[in-house]
Amino acid sequence: MPENAPVGAGAASASISLPARGSLLGFDFGLARIGVATGELETGLASALTTITSETGASRFAAIAHLIEEWQPVACVVGLPRPLNGEGAHALEPRCRRFANQLHGRFRLPVFFADERLTSAAAEHDLRQAGVRRWQARKEKLDAAAARLILQHFLDSHRYAIS
Repeated sequence: MPENAPVGAGAASASISLPARGSLLGFDFGLARIGVATGELETGLASALTTITSETGASRFAAIAHLIEEWQPVACVVGLPRPLNGEGAHALEPRCRRFANQLHGRFRLPVFFADERLTSAAAEHDLRQAGVRRWQARKEKLDAAAARLILQHFLDSHRYAIS
């Protein structure tokens, strides 16, 4: 499935039209943590929001449900890991796709994928540049910062149509 096709979209609806206004939630899925960011279609800007550290799937999705209720997004974006050379599949790709399918199934929102190559490294760099020197302090913010980069990449890509 192409990155710009929403989860659950058939061939006829591979490109979905998003409204000119509304919020998005972006996710950097990981086995231990899920970084979350929010972004606005109107401004095209994304911001780091939080990191979900719950261990069980039920508690993770309860935290996500709370964020969806609070932010009322029109769609979600999930980072899709890709090998640096672009060939084959990354080991976490199937888990990220499953997470995206679960988001779509539970919340009935369009879910898009965005390439997340090197977002953690870029987020680490950004946090250092912002003066976050201690590793523990950066670690606490890293996943949400990576989610922001994933969502910003999606907003910048102009691969979605705004109606």
